[in-house]
Amino acid sequence: MSLPKEGTLAHDFTLQDQDGKEHTLSSYRGRWTLIYFYPKDDTAGCTAQACAIRDADPDFAKLDAVVLGISADSVKSHKKFEQKYGLTFPLLADEDKKVINAYGVWGKKKFMGREYEGILRTSFLIDPEGKIAKVYEKVQAAKHADMVLADLQALR
Repeated sequence: MSLPKEGTLAHDFTLQDQDGKEHTLSSYRGRWTLIYFYPKDDTAGCTAQACAIRDADPDFAKLDAVVLGISADSVKSHKKFEQKYGLTFPLLADEDKKVINAYGVWGKKKFMGREYEGILRTSFLIDPEGKIAKVYEKVQAAKHADMVLADLQALR
């Protein structure tokens, strides 16, 4: 499945966060929303990305933007990840990969010469009308928050 295109309506979903609270994408209409898909809780790249977003949380708040992280890890795994690093935003559990597949972020990956299937580190910036304003492919984990904030300022 291919990635949704910029300018198209974002696929709506409802998933549970690390506290078991449900989040529905369409409930964030009226605000900018960053949905970032990441491979696995508490791995090096995912931790760098989550901590960079956590550190930029005040800047996202100033721009009235919401951040939602999504992986196929469980609610329990997300809770441990959140507590270990003091994360300040919802981590949504998509264990059956319905949302991951709907957004086209499941695919072939390579690591240390080995090829396998997994979640591609991809993000979508959703505008207040619920449309995809920007697609970020092959995200650089530690620099991602700064890139999104720059785009948010330019697009607002």
